[in-house]
Amino acid sequence: MTFNSRLRAGAVLIAGALVVPATAAQAAPAPAAQPDLQQAVTAKVSAAKTSKAKADVQVSVTRGAGTGAVFGTTVAVVPQGQDTYPEGWLFAARLVDGKWQVGLEGERAFSDLTATSPVVSAKEKQLFAPQAAGGDFRTGMRLPFALGASWSMPGGPHGWAGTDTPYSSVDLSGGNGQVLAARAGTAYTMCGNGKGWIRVIHDRGYATDYYHMFGNIAANGLAVSEGTFLGNIGTDVSCGGSASGPHVHFALRQNSAYVGIAGHNVGGWVFQNAASAYNGTALHGSTLRSPGQQLYNYGALGFTQGIIDAFGGGTVNKRTGPGTNYALAGSVADGTTVNISCSKNGTSHSGRWGTTSLWNRLSDGTWVSDAFMWTGVATPVNGTCP
Repeated sequence: MTFNSRLRAGAVLIAGALVVPATAAQAAPAPAAQPDLQQAVTAKVSAAKTSKAKADVQVSVTRGAGTGAVFGTTVAVVPQGQDTYPEGWLFAARLVDGKWQVGLEGERAFSDLTATSPVVSAKEKQLFAPQAAGGDFRTGMRLPFALGASWSMPGGPHGWAGTDTPYSSVDLSGGNGQVLAARAGTAYTMCGNGKGWIRVIHDRGYATDYYHMFGNIAANGLAVSEGTFLGNIGTDVSCGGSASGPHVHFALRQNSAYVGIAGHNVGGWVFQNAASAYNGTALHGSTLRSPGQQLYNYGALGFTQGIIDAFGGGTVNKRTGPGTNYALAGSVADGTTVNISCSKNGTSHSGRWGTTSLWNRLSDGTWVSDAFMWTGVATPVNGTCP
């Protein structure tokens, strides 16, 4: 199609029709948009989406409307009330010789286009660069609600669309209903009508999605801190899908794709998959929580911290050195968060997370086997002790 109307900032194209949000309609008109942007983005989305469900492609140009370099969000909008979810991307585009070059989040073209785009900030360019993932399950994230509060987990680990894999998501509900950013980052409103779905891109390649909200913030590259209000739990399905009972559908992403939340620590809890979607659990030390039970928000675990896991017992012994041949130096309770000064190899032990000879020296000078501690990596988190 050829599109010759004036495209205002914040305008949304859905299946070729222009929709202008009320806030955008009040803005001054932008210069005339170049032709075929909707067609070029739609072609990209059609090739990239994984769901076979019928979907209309929504294109929201949030920056650079009417110029040769634009930035925005695009969503494959699915019907409401069905067991499938919308798929969404940030996108960048550049007009070259009368044709649009388009890159979707996660594609090399996106990185290349945003790296030179005049409408993308320097901070965003750093965030959009791919990061190494390699066996590090530390997120530095809290649960997306108030510290010290407990919310229900009505749905354990499941896919973004429900039963699909990876199991990237959990459902959370309770408290005052306010959904808060799990970690500092840069936020974007994904649905073009401004409702329901926020994506926050963090450091280290991670991002988090929050869906089904109402009263959510409007964000177009908005810097948010850990704990920033994003919206309220709800049942919004403005971009499609279904929701039963108010909750936030909280999903983990890394390097522009959904990743399994199992093994990652969020708010002091390490999530675990079950054989089927929604039935997975969460662990804090040896404390197990199943779907329908409460998760207490312990806050973000530091990158040089660990959580004691007695593997079913009440305490773990501390030693004066890295091995059971050293004297006892007290004990530490299951579920305790400890600060790690450095690590060193000693006697080998087996715990929930495997067998290892690594021992961690705590900030009080005592030692605990890494086999009885969740740190998120199998290597030292704070260097090797001399």
